[in-house]
Amino acid sequence: MKKIEAIIKPFRLESVRDALTALGVQGMTITEVKGFGRQKGHTELYRGAEYTVDFLPKMKIEIVVPDAMVQPVIDEIMHAAKTGKIGDGKILVMPVENAIRIRTGEEGESAVS
Repeated sequence: MKKIEAIIKPFRLESVRDALTALGVQGMTITEVKGFGRQKGHTELYRGAEYTVDFLPKMKIEIVVPDAMVQPVIDEIMHAAKTGKIGDGKILVMPVENAIRIRTGEEGESAVS
């Protein structure tokens, strides 16, 4: 099993969620986060004063999938989240040693499907 974390632009969340749901992903955790990468924030004008926004709003999607679904999930996230502009985000893939469904005690892949 692998844990996939995707950091994406907030307005692409619905597209990514719909694409993953159509692929058969049954659950995900969504967190509102702030950060910056190469874009390093931007400047804005408020009441005539210019100020720098260092941390931009992003959405973090976390899902755990069987190894066989890793590449299809990555492909769907890439397709649904891509705008072609700087700040589209990142996808991180990490190994998961075990998963346990608290309600039933199921372990392994059956706990995440």
